[in-house]
Amino acid sequence: MKELFESEIAFAAELLRRGEVVAFPTETVYGLGACLFDEKAIQQLFVLKGRPSDNPLIVHISKLEDLVLIA
Repeated sequence: MKELFESEIAFAAELLRRGEVVAFPTETVYGLGACLFDEKAIQQLFVLKGRPSDNPLIVHISKLEDLVLIA
């Protein structure tokens, strides 16, 4: 089972690298995500969510050191 979960994460990561939008489970709902540094993917995310461009998105990072990349 663990191998299946790891392969799903690897597949989602590859989709993100390709500029795709992915769905992922959270504690309460499914979220949609895209690579922050891919402008087309972010635009697609706003379209899919029906979100106005002046309504900011949440950014997730994997380690504290990555904070300097976004702030």
